Amino acid sequence: MTSSQIQGSRPTDALTVRTIDLRTIDLRGRDLGPEGLRRAVPRAAPADAADAEHKVQQIIDDVRRRGYAALSELAERFDGVTQRDPRVPAAALGDALAGLDPAVRAALEESIDRVRRVATAQRPPDVDVELAAGAVVGQKWLPMGRVGLYVPGGLAVYPSSVVMSVVPAQAAGVGSIALASPPQKSFNGRPHPTILAAAALLGIEEVYAIGGAQAIAAFAYGIAAGEDGAAALDPVDVITGPGNIFVATAKRLVRGVVGIDSEAGPTEIAILADAGANPVLVAADLISQAEHDPQASSVLVTDSPELARAVQSELQIQAAATRHRDRVAQALSGRQSGVVLVDSLEQGIAVCDAYAAEHLEVMTDNAPAVAARISNAGAIFVGSYSPVSLGDYCAGSNHVLPTGGTAAFSSGLNVTTFLRAVQVINYDKTALREVAEHIGALAEAENLPGHADAVRARFGKDSTVGSKAHS
Repeated sequence: MTSSQIQGSRPTDALTVRTIDLRTIDLRGRDLGPEGLRRAVPRAAPADAADAEHKVQQIIDDVRRRGYAALSELAERFDGVTQRDPRVPAAALGDALAGLDPAVRAALEESIDRVRRVATAQRPPDVDVELAAGAVVGQKWLPMGRVGLYVPGGLAVYPSSVVMSVVPAQAAGVGSIALASPPQKSFNGRPHPTILAAAALLGIEEVYAIGGAQAIAAFAYGIAAGEDGAAALDPVDVITGPGNIFVATAKRLVRGVVGIDSEAGPTEIAILADAGANPVLVAADLISQAEHDPQASSVLVTDSPELARAVQSELQIQAAATRHRDRVAQALSGRQSGVVLVDSLEQGIAVCDAYAAEHLEVMTDNAPAVAARISNAGAIFVGSYSPVSLGDYCAGSNHVLPTGGTAAFSSGLNVTTFLRAVQVINYDKTALREVAEHIGALAEAENLPGHADAVRARFGKDSTVGSKAHS
């Protein structure tokens, strides 16, 4: 397979494209522990979080205080649209679905089916554990009452993100789902029609043309009914969805008021590859994520200098032919992208665990066995025929994943994001009596005699059950 077979004919201005300068980080011969590897792998420059936090807090406070009036002013300032009521009318949702390209509709329907099948299977079972006769502890999973799903605008249109957010919420049994996406000046102040069509296809009726931090604030605190007849926007229990630094910061600031999935940053891909990997495919996959955003991260980890050189050459060719060539070149040439040379596959696995990529592709000999050894990644794509693009749309997995190394301790969006575990304790009198002395001993150890008294009260005034707390 050649790069021209993947990318098609070269554009006439290919020679004017910016040269890709994918930097190389050579870790060969260096014995670095996990912390040293975390410092060595490519990362974006830290964002000015303090400045963003100050601006976002002002937006949140304004939306809480002035409701729809604030949203209207923010829509005009940030999106260039005049807005009275941000809720998208039902007729507009129906029109968007009716006008959807049949091929796009078929693709969305296939994606919905696959994601729904996986999400439904992810739902954990309720459990009951009988510890002794009459002593049962259970756990039941209950859906959130209401959730707010954010779908970004910006450089691309993301109907796939509608699918990835809505379907797990529906599989969890959430009864009330609201969706927000930025208003678009080109579409009469409403979200992109393809976003609206995807929402309609999924049966979502509550859709708002609200973007950025103000959407997060509206979801977290709710909006009172407007004087001009705009219906109240009820607050939600959980907010999910990716976005820019202002969306991520807003989610962090309202966390605790509501639950959130994560603070997603720019997308990233890491590819662990050996000498047998196809450089055409490796380059194509690095580009596929670089086209999202100039801040996107594309990282190749390999023990083969020959593969690294071949990929570098392929990147020059394929980047020149791709539609968003300038954006791709900027992302690939940034400090957040690079080639990491390692001594061995073993060291490569350690690098990947230290990097904790949002998306990790494994293109090595015996890729399934290698993938099984990776601990830290949002999603792992195994072998040459499981590209990240598959996961973005039709794998059945979810593409809302942790970024910036947070995959070391957090998970991608899934059905449990919209569930909460409730423990149920059911003991009878005999079962409580059997552990009463232990409760008394622990109550005394913690200097909390009232805990033991609460047990003794159940066995009569003169009972000595649990009396060790007073001995």
